[in-house]
Amino acid sequence: MASIPVSVDNLDTPHEGDSNGHFIRVIVADTQAIFRAGLRKIFALEDDIRVVGQAETLAQTLAAAKKFSADVLIFEAALTPSPMEAVSDLLRQAPQMKLVVVTHEPNEELTLELFRRGAHGIVSREVEPETLVECLRKVSQGEPWLDRQGVSWVLSAYRTQGTRPTGSRPKVQLTPKESLIVSCVTQGMKNKEIALRVGTTEQVVKNYLRKVYDKLGVADRLELALYCLNHRVVEGEKKPEGAAADQVNGKANGAAAGAGTALVNPAIIPNENPS
Repeated sequence: MASIPVSVDNLDTPHEGDSNGHFIRVIVADTQAIFRAGLRKIFALEDDIRVVGQAETLAQTLAAAKKFSADVLIFEAALTPSPMEAVSDLLRQAPQMKLVVVTHEPNEELTLELFRRGAHGIVSREVEPETLVECLRKVSQGEPWLDRQGVSWVLSAYRTQGTRPTGSRPKVQLTPKESLIVSCVTQGMKNKEIALRVGTTEQVVKNYLRKVYDKLGVADRLELALYCLNHRVVEGEKKPEGAAADQVNGKANGAAAGAGTALVNPAIIPNENPS
């Protein structure tokens, strides 16, 4: 039976949208037609979310990401035997797009690797509709999204990394402006605020952050913030100890323990990705 590679909504259909007329443009990539149809019905009830494309194979997903200017891609991990590689390929092809990966069951190794590769959110197949809608809104704004278990895995991985011997690790050299921007990030400042502090534009800030990510081997602002908890990256910045460390880690753990949502959003983790 032949399948249609990609489908698209009529973008000229009148729609209220948010107060700024902006829609969160979504591509749904999933192997099951009933799941795709279900998501379309859920999002149709929201004034600010619009499905602009859908796909049922990895090849179709790559084509949809290239064809449509989407804000968020909902990507089923089971679409490919190697979802980590697929995430990397999709983000190389459409770096402005945010990826929310849907997994069928909790998996620590997969969760960590997807996040390292640049996934912006990871949700379970059993996610509640209202939680998924909230996830899309947060991710579209640049915020990372993980459930409580995912938060625990990420924090544990970085704490473990921080206890490893660092003698063989080459010393990271940041320029004064890079150090200032990293310092602003660890204070929870957004790109616009950083640009005002540094005296430049948001796009320049994003460019600097990408360079810093490459130097430190991190994928996004969340990893950068966690990295800075365990390594003295910025001159004059000290790794928190004792009660201070407990307070900082408590803020991070508080995100996982918060009632209602499972969003990674401690005070030390800003609300935007560089892209």
